[in-house]
Amino acid sequence: MKTRGAILREIPGRFEVVELDLEGPRPGEILVRVAASGMCHSDDHVATGDLPSETLPTCGGHEGAGVVVEVGPGTPGWAVGDHVVLSCLPSCGRCRWCAVGMGNLCDLGASLLRGARFEDPDSFRMSLDGRPVGQWCGISTFSEYTTVGVSSAIKIDPSIPLDAACLVGCGVNTGWGSAVNVAQVQPNDTVIVMGIGGIGSFAVQGAVHAGASNIIAVDPVPFKREMAQQIGATHVAEDIEEAAELARSMTNGQGADSAIITVGVLDPEYVRQAFAAIRKAGSCVVTSLGPSTDFGAPISLFELTLYQKRLLGSMFGGVAPLRDITKMLELYTSGRLKLDEIITTRYTLDQVNQGYADMHAGTNVRGVITFDTAA
Repeated sequence: MKTRGAILREIPGRFEVVELDLEGPRPGEILVRVAASGMCHSDDHVATGDLPSETLPTCGGHEGAGVVVEVGPGTPGWAVGDHVVLSCLPSCGRCRWCAVGMGNLCDLGASLLRGARFEDPDSFRMSLDGRPVGQWCGISTFSEYTTVGVSSAIKIDPSIPLDAACLVGCGVNTGWGSAVNVAQVQPNDTVIVMGIGGIGSFAVQGAVHAGASNIIAVDPVPFKREMAQQIGATHVAEDIEEAAELARSMTNGQGADSAIITVGVLDPEYVRQAFAAIRKAGSCVVTSLGPSTDFGAPISLFELTLYQKRLLGSMFGGVAPLRDITKMLELYTSGRLKLDEIITTRYTLDQVNQGYADMHAGTNVRGVITFDTAA
């Protein structure tokens, strides 16, 4: 069949909307009519070259929701009409990591950047003029239709709005889990969240849910600081130095219990600043991405050892997709997780580059692409 999708022909590059050929589902796969796709910064990292893509052209989008329109043969448990969230990370349910509840580190992720089937690096479902097109994270939600493996799909309650549900494919879990699972925020903690975009806004909410008393949201953009207070931040700051001083004033000079870095583009200097802002035995959580060529962070090794500080990476917030995506949606339907409020602007597929221009301009917290095909 044919589908319209936003592809990158080269890196660095800009998204281009083209008509693609899309194969139907094989065993273990489903064809999904995409209703909505979040515009995560990670797709922009691909466009700029910060994140490598092993296949070009590649069709973007890794945070989506839609409706199943065809089920591959020999694929039990799935039916036409099922509503699904498409996860940016697959979960096989069988490897060591899935078995111990760490599905975010599933072994299928080893071929995540290839854009082919996870189990077969030479098998693609999208093509353009006879040439294979990679599916970013195996799902390519910047497309009207997409064929995905069931390891990337989670069935959800059909009453949940799909434009809100798409956010749990990546951003919600990455931010919320960075606070709850990785930083392990505790009641009465003082927490700094550095960068209040889509990921940071959910890190703030995760800290709220974990019972933090002081949540300091850091962002140079005034409307993002205002939004952070609406979703639970107790204090705001324009920069990390101001936030660190606030944290020390609240903790008898000790510093924050944790600092979570969720800025759009990671710089090693941000790691130094956040690491310096935490107390003894505190946690500095690095959730942001920067150029894959960056190595090293100028932290104090003296403090790392003698202050027993923790420097932690956060992949998908330590969330197991098969287990936790529905949990996030339960928090949403009960009114305890704000999703609609985080969506700043809705775009058409043809406006994908405008959406990322708005993100860079600081006028978006989270943009969402909606598709007429899924009406």
